[in-house]
Amino acid sequence: MTRRRFYAPPAAFAPDGAAVVLSPEESRHLREVLRLRPGDEAFVFDGEGREFACVVEEAGGRGSREARLAVRGEAEPLRPESPLELTLAAGLLKGEKFDLVVQKATELGVARVVAVLTKRADVRLRDERDAAARLERWRRLALEAAKQSGRARLPAIEPPAAFNDFVSRHAPAGALRLLFAERGGRGLDATIKEMPPMPSSACALIGPEGGWDDAELEEARRRGWLLVTLGGRTLRAETAALTVAALLQHRFGDLR
Repeated sequence: MTRRRFYAPPAAFAPDGAAVVLSPEESRHLREVLRLRPGDEAFVFDGEGREFACVVEEAGGRGSREARLAVRGEAEPLRPESPLELTLAAGLLKGEKFDLVVQKATELGVARVVAVLTKRADVRLRDERDAAARLERWRRLALEAAKQSGRARLPAIEPPAAFNDFVSRHAPAGALRLLFAERGGRGLDATIKEMPPMPSSACALIGPEGGWDDAELEEARRRGWLLVTLGGRTLRAETAALTVAALLQHRFGDLR
């Protein structure tokens, strides 16, 4: 039987861990979409890698908007996390293209997603409200993708970062740093020969639809990033981002 899975952050669990209260949105999904009732089984994950077998105590109707579940005990998540701590950073894309990257990167087990503001990007953030609205939507998409794919850990969806700031400070310490470009780099196989046998973390940076500016490539090299190409075909930015995530998860993670 398919698990009926819900998300609740650690703060939503009782201090003794015996119960959990769902958000109004998750409660509505439990009650009105899945039509669960008191006594029904459900599973709740906390976004930090833990999942719990629960039973519905209150579905949240008639004056109470929030469902309450009794926690029976910790359960094994449907899908284990990848051993590779992978950060996927991509130039900000138009329309729903970055939404797609966030959704599919979550399914592929990426640990962190960052939108990077580059010189040749075809789209710009209007203001702080625009950035905040996009971030909220991306985090909501990541949550839904985590529920669908069986992950118990939510990827970190970070606020958009300027290119120079990202390449100098945002890559995790000790991570493999790979910038994917149409020019100036070597193939992935040749680059892998310089990598540790099994790195624990990696950061992949993919350019925007307009490509990289020469100054950006030079700055990345200066900061110690390895430039990589993906072959002769020109890929759309969103295709390149997801291809890179799959390739690195296959080589160093759990897509085997």
